[in-house]
Amino acid sequence: MAKNKQYLRNKGGNAGYRGNPNADGQNQEDDDDTLVDIVEVKEHAQDFFERNQNTVIGFLAIAVLLAGAFLAYKYGYQAPRETASMEAIHKAEFQFKQDSFALALSNPGEGYEGFLEIIDNYSGTPVANLSNYYAGISYLNLGNYDVAIEYLNDYSANDDVTPITKSGALGDAHAELGNMDAAMSNYKKAVSSDNAFLTPYYLNKLAILSMSQNDNATALSSFERIEKDYPQSAEAKDAAKYVPLLGK
Repeated sequence: MAKNKQYLRNKGGNAGYRGNPNADGQNQEDDDDTLVDIVEVKEHAQDFFERNQNTVIGFLAIAVLLAGAFLAYKYGYQAPRETASMEAIHKAEFQFKQDSFALALSNPGEGYEGFLEIIDNYSGTPVANLSNYYAGISYLNLGNYDVAIEYLNDYSANDDVTPITKSGALGDAHAELGNMDAAMSNYKKAVSSDNAFLTPYYLNKLAILSMSQNDNATALSSFERIEKDYPQSAEAKDAAKYVPLLGK
């Protein structure tokens, strides 16, 4: 306790530093009061733990159990499922790349699961999420636009490319269904990023659709952006043709 007392005196400075002739005696009384307060606080803290130690230990035990359950789920359940899902998607991806969209969805062959089965059997895994994208694109190519929109909306894009192609595909599906406002909105999302190949492609689609809706201002700005930012793209030829016409 003498150690704490010395610490408190040093912190306050020399005796009588406030100009009080009785400061030394007053500081002594203040120090004693402070020391009593410290002891009381310490005793109350100890008393609180003694009275509530079962509750505190119970909370700690729950925290440990939750941490253990999370690790067990992650490494004993989730990790094996993610590994199995990566193996399962192999054949479906192959069929998708061959434009065999119906087979990729439900019957890729050799006993492998299609995208639809993977979505159901491995929900919550990155592969199941990716299968939503594949399924949406597959249904789009098969002409089932409503279902394509459902699967594309279920896909959470978290890279640099598929957010563009997802929005572009949604634009295509809505355009096929005659939902032109939704199509325009999705094409605009698709061109909000900068990609040397995809952005001019969807800018061209946005421009063509805009012209069909008599929105020449959007069409002109889209073509002008192609000319300015993507002069080497395949779409630059269309832009060079339409900019003079729309700019009149």
